[in-house]
Amino acid sequence: MELKLALAQTASHLGDVQANLEKHLEFIKQARSQKADLILFPELSLTGYVLQDLVPTVARRVDENDPVFKPLFKASQDLDIVVGFVDEDARHRFYIASVYLSGGKALHIHHKVYLPTYGLFDEGRFFAPGDAVRAFDTRFGRAGILICEDFWHASPPYLLWLDGADLLYLCSASPGRGLNDKEKLESARWVERVTKAYASMFTSFVAHSNRVGYEDGLNFWGGAVVYDPNGELMQQGPYFQEALTVVPLDLNQLHRTRTRLPLLRDERAGLVQTELARILQNKGSRA
Repeated sequence: MELKLALAQTASHLGDVQANLEKHLEFIKQARSQKADLILFPELSLTGYVLQDLVPTVARRVDENDPVFKPLFKASQDLDIVVGFVDEDARHRFYIASVYLSGGKALHIHHKVYLPTYGLFDEGRFFAPGDAVRAFDTRFGRAGILICEDFWHASPPYLLWLDGADLLYLCSASPGRGLNDKEKLESARWVERVTKAYASMFTSFVAHSNRVGYEDGLNFWGGAVVYDPNGELMQQGPYFQEALTVVPLDLNQLHRTRTRLPLLRDERAGLVQTELARILQNKGSRA
């Protein structure tokens, strides 16, 4: 089975949801013309990243009658779509979120679990953290979504792996920071190292879509990547420019890799559960 994946690295207009929606529809049209099956947009692709006090004004509920989501639901009839937005719950809490649309339905919404409040980040002031990491079923197999800081922590991808995800979709708004001796951004080097490691350790496909453009003094670097279950780089998008990178995935590679390297078969989740309970109990007794 093959999945033709399109990675959209877009430059969002801060707070202008309508302009961003139009850009989404343009990229979806391009992906459809290249016969893609799924298009993956970056973190907060519908809103821009440095929202601060704009958060309540750009928040949406995922609903087929919502004027922003209605054309996206329609577009998902023949092309699966992962789009980033601000989700507002019934009690008016706001979440950094990504939704997976397919066949005119919302299959899954992920709320960002880890909100960075260090360095240039201040997400915890404006957003509530998500409280679940769940895999979900798609027409291409079981998948999971993580957002930026989520994949700087080992537990979310590990939980998705145990929950059956063979396709890990990582969405980010990662700004450029630092240069190393190879004249490559430190932030890019670290993200690429982590995504390669997850593909290798979890013998899964890992795809990362990152935004581009300038916003409030930040420069987002793009560089979308896909790694196969062997940890091999399949394709990479350009740095610092809008682009659509289309990559065919041979899903039978999961069978070949896991036959050779049965890490999933040998994983001892019960042992992890036992030792975590012990660690948490001891931590409480030392407080």
